[in-house]
Amino acid sequence: MATQMTDAHRRFLQVLMSHGIMEGSETRKLHRQCCEIDKVYYAHDKLDDFISTINSHLQPLFMQIRKGMSEDDGRAHYALVNLAETEITKMASDYTENELELFRKTMDLIVSSENGFASSTDILNLADQLKTKKMKKKEAEQVLKVFVEDRWLSERNGEYTLHTRCIIEMEQYILSNYPDVARKCNICHSLAIQSQLCESCGIVMHLPCVRKYFRAQTEPRCPQCNDFWSCDIPGMNRTDSQSPSKTGRTEKSTRRC
Repeated sequence: MATQMTDAHRRFLQVLMSHGIMEGSETRKLHRQCCEIDKVYYAHDKLDDFISTINSHLQPLFMQIRKGMSEDDGRAHYALVNLAETEITKMASDYTENELELFRKTMDLIVSSENGFASSTDILNLADQLKTKKMKKKEAEQVLKVFVEDRWLSERNGEYTLHTRCIIEMEQYILSNYPDVARKCNICHSLAIQSQLCESCGIVMHLPCVRKYFRAQTEPRCPQCNDFWSCDIPGMNRTDSQSPSKTGRTEKSTRRC
């Protein structure tokens, strides 16, 4: 039987809905504030239980608060997800048909890329190839800016990747529609867009998971097949390593090294 919802739960849900997605430390702070304001029991290590109570009441509405990880820094994030609409068409009320087509094509480039990024040049070159209605490059630039502001895309040095919000909300859609390239991280079991790949067995890991996993290992070996991990590990100096010297790209994560 589901635990009773309190005003603290409702306040928490209302704030999360207004933000769309919140970073883990902000979410924990919100949890404490809601419990203190509404004078209900608070324990710093009970956030998951608190959210589970909310989710049990959201289930009939086909909604759920989900936890995800930023592929940039490994920080946890929480987002409210509409389970009834897992397709990109859930964005239809906010964007025009040609804007949605541009987003789909951008997602194609990002998910199919080797490093989880698509350059602004490659994306803008798609603007006059849209089937719904062609866009001028200036118009496409503005649409990309809106996607970033709405936290569907993230931009860094002229290159775009999927925002944490997008990955949390669209995970099942991406896994279903890109079965040949979309995979889950071997460590955290979440969808991995920016990732490194084992050349021997093909498993992938997020960069934050790579850093965390190999920090505790004396020698970087794949957690699945135990072969040498051939990609460069961010934050690890291999100059003195006696292992094979195959290298991959660093910092901007590499799916295939």
